[in-house]
Amino acid sequence: MTCRRACKLWFCLLALCAWLASGRCPKSKRNLLIATGALLYACFVVLQGDVLPRERLDRTAGERHSQLGRLMTSTLPTRGRQPYNFTSNPKVVYITLRSKRRKPVKIRGTVRPKTRKKRSAVQENAAALMVSRDNLAPSGGKPRGNPSSPSRGAAPERVRSSGDAASSNIRIYSDSAPFWFSQGDIAAMRFLADSGIGRLQRLILPGRRPLLLFQGAGNHQRPPKANEGKTGRTSSCRAPCGLLKTPADTSEVFAFHLDRILGLNRSLPAVVRRIQSVQDGLPRPVILWDDSLSITSNDTQSTVKLNWTSYQQSLKWKCWVHGKVPKPDWSCTDIHHYEWCKLALFDFLLQIYNRLDRSCCGFRPRKEDTCARNGWKMNCDNQDNISLVHIIYREDDHRHLVFIDNKGYFDRNEDNLNFKVLEGITEFPESAVSVLKNGHLRERLLQSLFIDKLYWESQGGRRGIEKLIDVIEKRAMIFLTYINAHGYKVLPMNE
Repeated sequence: MTCRRACKLWFCLLALCAWLASGRCPKSKRNLLIATGALLYACFVVLQGDVLPRERLDRTAGERHSQLGRLMTSTLPTRGRQPYNFTSNPKVVYITLRSKRRKPVKIRGTVRPKTRKKRSAVQENAAALMVSRDNLAPSGGKPRGNPSSPSRGAAPERVRSSGDAASSNIRIYSDSAPFWFSQGDIAAMRFLADSGIGRLQRLILPGRRPLLLFQGAGNHQRPPKANEGKTGRTSSCRAPCGLLKTPADTSEVFAFHLDRILGLNRSLPAVVRRIQSVQDGLPRPVILWDDSLSITSNDTQSTVKLNWTSYQQSLKWKCWVHGKVPKPDWSCTDIHHYEWCKLALFDFLLQIYNRLDRSCCGFRPRKEDTCARNGWKMNCDNQDNISLVHIIYREDDHRHLVFIDNKGYFDRNEDNLNFKVLEGITEFPESAVSVLKNGHLRERLLQSLFIDKLYWESQGGRRGIEKLIDVIEKRAMIFLTYINAHGYKVLPMNE
């Protein structure tokens, strides 16, 4: 077909040249036509490029494929099977080598792991206590959620005998109590929750509402102190006593556990107890009575005379830090500077305002708040009229505070938190901040609050306790953001 097309093209070109040679066409036009024809012919030849017959090309390719196939069959072993399969078309070769079989890939997360029944040390200890007749657990069942786990340095606190444990409101199912409780804390909690009541008495202190004390039954009389007769004051209790509060003050029990978990150790032990002989018999908090507190011998609600202005001035000088003796014009008290740092953190998490912000200047109070009922909000315009109250220390220790009246508020929104209690504080205790950062606050609170059986039940079980912990965790995140934004220091304060 290509030769025929070329002949036809030559014939057309010869005819064109004969016509041009006849002289009928101008010379310039004739030369242009000849050049154009030659160019078209050259392009036709170059673009076509098919001067060889296709059958010849096919035969050449087939011979090459057949030679390649004979070479490969002669050099590779067949192993009983034909490794190459040639079809009738000599131009296509199909390779059918047998591949090695592989195991399927195990995708992580799709294979169900083996379930091994491995018992923890807590479960083994609990089982041992259940088997032992002398150390039977209470009949209320196993602890839900996070039972108390043994830790290093914790004082061993065995579950009491079956007769006492059956009626105990303090639940400890492991060999040891949580490490944040001391032996004195556990003993005080057992006394407040389980001891018999010898007598009830009403105690009236100047500047405070009447207090209701109960004295434990038994022969555990406290010997009189050396300076008790010299001061002219007699103790209210010769035996361990407990201070009964109203059912609305139940949050003081939560505050006690939070204080121990944060490592502050400034609150008095507290549990929830139901006393049938007191009015309605509802569960109410019971606080350990400590007659060494200086509040019992003063006529005011506080042992330290400080207004807001002098308090802020004393914070700037960091009184008694590293043994620094304050000067008279520094407005310092006997209280160590680190005590204010611990108190501010504790009051912010629980939103306690009746110590550092009695007039409710740092938030929007409700109508039922004490400051709103008494009209103390108007004192916020003059800082000198705002006094600090409930600043208490022991008679034999003026450097450290004792946190009393720790009624917290869990119903305050995040946009109405009282940051005024943090004002002037630029350093915070490392032990408490580390607990807020490491993510173990919820676990420890559940483990700690479960010990107080009556408090756990009065708050609606684990579901109610979880709601309270949610509030504290949110405030802890806000607090951490606050100190990071201001660049405040975190220091060890176990001086």
